[in-house]
Amino acid sequence: VQLQAYGGGLVQAGGSLRLSCAASGRTFRSFVMGWFRQAPGKEREFVAAISWSGDSTTYADSVKGRFTISRDNAKNTVSLQMSSLKPEDTAVYYCAATKTYATRPSLYDYWGQGTLVTVSS
Repeated sequence: VQLQAYGGGLVQAGGSLRLSCAASGRTFRSFVMGWFRQAPGKEREFVAAISWSGDSTTYADSVKGRFTISRDNAKNTVSLQMSSLKPEDTAVYYCAATKTYATRPSLYDYWGQGTLVTVSS
């Protein structure tokens, strides 16, 4: 599966932004989808994951209550709605796909190219 993330940009602290990820192929519904982020000088970290049907989600503690992951299997897309953004949310955000439900980046097999989110204070 090929992934392309988009929707990043510059936003003020407290604002909102919606990221989306478009997937190619007809097997999208067979993948767990995740969002990860990587800030300059830091390791890539887990943000959120959503199960194959979308009925189960997991969030990093740092974004819980502020971010919402969703998917549309008919459109082969996964989205990340981000609210109450903080400067520490600044990072390149990646969407990724895996066959098993996971939060570790090493368990994801397919990655999008990343989209930059910058939150100004």
